[in-house]
Amino acid sequence: MILGSEIEISFKEQASRIAIQSDWIERYYLKSIVLNAEHIQIVSGVRRSGKSTLLSLLKREYRKNIASFNFEDSRIYGFEVSDFSKLDKVIGPGVDVYFFDEIQNVPRWEIFIRQLHDRGKKIFITGSNASLLSKELGTRLTGRYISHELFPFNYSEFLVFKKKKDSTSSIESYIKMGGFPEYLKSKNIETLQYLLRDILYRDIAIRYSIKNTKSLFDIALYLMSNVGKEFTFNSLRKAFDVGSANTISDYLHWMEESYLFFYVSKFSYSKKNSSVNPRKVYGIDTGMIQANSLSYTKDKGRLLENLVFLHLRQNQLDIYYYREKKECDFVVFKDKKIVQAIQVCEEVNTDNYQRETEGLLDALEFFSLKKGIIVTKKQRDTLKIGKLTIELIPVNEFILNKRLLVLKAK
Repeated sequence: MILGSEIEISFKEQASRIAIQSDWIERYYLKSIVLNAEHIQIVSGVRRSGKSTLLSLLKREYRKNIASFNFEDSRIYGFEVSDFSKLDKVIGPGVDVYFFDEIQNVPRWEIFIRQLHDRGKKIFITGSNASLLSKELGTRLTGRYISHELFPFNYSEFLVFKKKKDSTSSIESYIKMGGFPEYLKSKNIETLQYLLRDILYRDIAIRYSIKNTKSLFDIALYLMSNVGKEFTFNSLRKAFDVGSANTISDYLHWMEESYLFFYVSKFSYSKKNSSVNPRKVYGIDTGMIQANSLSYTKDKGRLLENLVFLHLRQNQLDIYYYREKKECDFVVFKDKKIVQAIQVCEEVNTDNYQRETEGLLDALEFFSLKKGIIVTKKQRDTLKIGKLTIELIPVNEFILNKRLLVLKAK
């Protein structure tokens, strides 16, 4: 429980700090948020990806009769659902649009939000946990909200932020630095190291009362160092001497909810087979991966693969890896229909030509596709192999051209 006077101090001090900074850029995702929608708008994403800035940009669209509150404020630690009535009193009447940041910190927050919505108010919410969009909403907000996911800067936003033009050196810089705005400003690698610790402690260890944080951290660092590689719950359990595979499952689920990692299953028409096969892991940001990786040999090919995955994931596509006779990095579905088979390789040369093309060709034949893509660092070429076509496409062109996501051809 928090005193009303403490909530008032926090609310007024937060309001005094609201300003549009000159170095903020328009986020690409801003275009997808419908300002006049009656639904509650919920934006989730990893910490420090720009959710608070996005809210501030949205506030600019309304200007008048708005109120905002950030629940990350340490002065209101322990805020409970019963304290919302005090906050409502502090905010006062005459407010039409509400902005709430990191509201997932308050248990049963959806009760108050439902009340505001029933009063006809427009509401924008952010949170650093994917469960903000699912189980925690229960039945109280069913059909009343529109969900969004915000990632660190994509390549286009990176170019604007860094005042660069698209080029080979720009995409190399993006792969190296990633898209977290704070790091792009400071260039201090500790920014990304502290961010990882912050996510693990605040979004996972504290939230789920984990006492053995060493195992949690060790597993996270291992996954950061092995993006693009396969794992199983049992292999991680044995490697880190954790009591049960269920504990590993919980850790990985919570890391995914916090947008730290994503897991890709092997494609199978059988859901049961898909669930028991090894999965591959990818990280939220290539800069964060490099800042926290324990690997002394930087595998640029896997970083490139991670970047391609993030591009596909941000475009809300269903992603699997394929392996029957040979292996293909990604087979991509939209509305349950195959739209693309993609291999990722820094450079196709005489040493790897057979491996890279055979895996892609096997996937094309399996899904009856006539065209496939190999995303490269900077190669561009067209290969005709029998009746099938393989396009070698530089990664910067691939992630800037949405048409390439659905290049399906029968």
